[in-house]
Order: sequence, then structure tokens, then C-alpha cells
Amino acid sequence: MTADDPTTLPGLVEEPSAPRRRVTCRMCGRPLRGREARLWGLGDECRAKLAVRSAPRPPAHEVEQETLPGI
Repeated sequence: MTADDPTTLPGLVEEPSAPRRRVTCRMCGRPLRGREARLWGLGDECRAKLAVRSAPRPPAHEVEQETLPGI
């Protein structure tokens, strides 16, 4: 079908679509394929690394104190 063909309805001419934008992981740069990975901007492995990577909680150490007067 061409645009000069009288039987072609306006707006039905197939136009070449733009190539899809390549989405890459923000941490490692690998291409993302899954919908969830594209939404997060992170691959599954990198998202798992971030879930594990958090500051450790400092150890609780009790300090002996005298009781406050009046309590």
C-alpha cells in the first residue's frame, strides 16, 4: 500500500516506527528486559544486592547509670 493509492484510507498508511529506546541498569549498565526491571531501572540481581546492602545495626550495649532522683 502506498499513500498515492486511492483505496487507502487516510491515517492507515503504515509508518516506520521509531526504534525502542534501550533501557539499561543504573548499577551495572546491562540492558533491562522485564517490565518490573524497566520500572525500577535496576536488574533483578542489582535490586537483590541493594536489598542486602544496608547499614548493620550497631550492637546494643547497656550502660550502668544511677537512677535519676525524684523518679
